Amino acid sequence: MKRLLLLLACFCLPMNFAFAAERAIDQEVVVAAKVDAVYRAWTTTEGIKTFFAPDAKVELAVDGPFEVYINPYAPPGMKGADNMRVIGFQQDRLLSFTWNAPPSLPEARKQRTVVILRFQAEADGKTRVHLHHVGWGDGGEWDKAYDYFSAAWPRVLANLQKRFAEGPIDWAPWLEQMKKMSGG
Repeated sequence: MKRLLLLLACFCLPMNFAFAAERAIDQEVVVAAKVDAVYRAWTTTEGIKTFFAPDAKVELAVDGPFEVYINPYAPPGMKGADNMRVIGFQQDRLLSFTWNAPPSLPEARKQRTVVILRFQAEADGKTRVHLHHVGWGDGGEWDKAYDYFSAAWPRVLANLQKRFAEGPIDWAPWLEQMKKMSGG
């Protein structure tokens, strides 16, 4: 009987401490461009400015900056993805970087999440891009940040597709709006 109780304890006890599945945002698009061009769009300052935001600072090196300035007129630290860093990369295959919440969510913004991009060449000269965003806390602003990026990443990836289908994004109207919001 003792042996049976011990076996039950060994199998049932760990079940009580099982963790919930890690919350993640996963998005995937196919872009009408070769993998090297799509990879450059994500891994260079000039590339980011063609689809993601009007300004950026990107250095493709481990711990290099991966800063995306949604509002270049905002004060330092409030421009968008300020002070984010490259975690790792593999030419034309992988890019990972830290990410933060928008300035409207100051408590969650103090923390960092991780974005992993995988690039896969398709037979027809197109590129499949898979975005995986993890590292989310629970409750409060964490839930709001998760909801925010669940809606934002599809727009970013659609802009990436548009950039290669129609050309770089014209940020002039956006910059005018940001300038007004920033009191400029």
